[in-house]
Amino acid sequence: MKAIISGGGSGGHIFPAVAIANAIKARHADAQILFVGAQGRMEMEKVPAAGYEIKGLPIAGLQRQLTIANIFKNLQLPFKVIRSRCMVRSIIQDFNPDIVVGVGGFASEPTLKEASRMGYTTLLQEQNSYAGLTNKTLAKSAAVICVAYEGMERFFPKEKIVYTGNPVRADIEQMSCTRQDGCAHFGVSPDKPVILSVGGSLGARSINQMILKNLNFFKENDIQIIWQTGKWMYEEAAAAVKNAGLEQWIKVNQFISRMDMAYAAADVVVSRAGAIAISELCLVGKPVILIPSPNVAEDHQTKNAMALANKGAALMVKDAECGTQGLPMALELLRNKARCEQMSLAIKAMASPKAADKIVDQIDQLLKK
Repeated sequence: MKAIISGGGSGGHIFPAVAIANAIKARHADAQILFVGAQGRMEMEKVPAAGYEIKGLPIAGLQRQLTIANIFKNLQLPFKVIRSRCMVRSIIQDFNPDIVVGVGGFASEPTLKEASRMGYTTLLQEQNSYAGLTNKTLAKSAAVICVAYEGMERFFPKEKIVYTGNPVRADIEQMSCTRQDGCAHFGVSPDKPVILSVGGSLGARSINQMILKNLNFFKENDIQIIWQTGKWMYEEAAAAVKNAGLEQWIKVNQFISRMDMAYAAADVVVSRAGAIAISELCLVGKPVILIPSPNVAEDHQTKNAMALANKGAALMVKDAECGTQGLPMALELLRNKARCEQMSLAIKAMASPKAADKIVDQIDQLLKK
């Protein structure tokens, strides 16, 4: 089998892409897999680290904030799109794949569009509860659309939809570490409550500011926090915690590679509402406070969060209100063991295990046809 997997931009697209690739290799040891991503984006580092080859396109997204720099970038966008389509056409011709899989992100649009025009079979993986414009367009020529939420016939042809769930990292799918293991890994005490704060692989400014402005909250309430800041906030956060002498309570991380250990250690999770983060949280079954990012297409993170909140599987705080409401809500949840247990049961009921294997089932069926 020869497969192209395209997409990226953030961990929410990269991790499922790698999970699908790993599931293909587990079933077809001699499979050849090529990734197509966007130059300068996170996938250009993470995919080779996972052991796969990747080609980069000069593609970028539309800049919505109207600054002089962004206007200049937007003027360049049509030329980047044309160049990306020419490049990806050459990549597809040279590799000659049996299947082209799109997981979302800048690179998936030109890759799947050109693949379809050239007559190649394409499969689309939609991670969110609200499909974006790009995937709605790509769905017209996709053979199969793998989804993670019910009711997606609002966006896609019903006959093409297959419910698979979202693929997640193998260490979380097969999580075997204990709370003791997780606490030891991050240097926190298993005898005290632990909050895990994750704003996505690139960080989340409002969540980071919520913590940064309330550092003494953790010492005052004798609560520990494992804090993933992302690249841009790490140095400021680490310096502030050190200067305040709060390293005992606050463990600052730029990026957490062992999320299985982080989830194992946590009593309560504070997180963005990206589709993959939610899929992981459903599998690990931790009580969670979701703070949706307002800076995403079609406000899809709010819709993702509401899908859980409406079933009692999560609490939701608006981004603009997290600075005042987020930490008090987390403290209240830590003190309410019965509610934590109810939320854990509710969120576990929404889990979709072995999603990557289910997607490979669909690939195999398409190739048999």
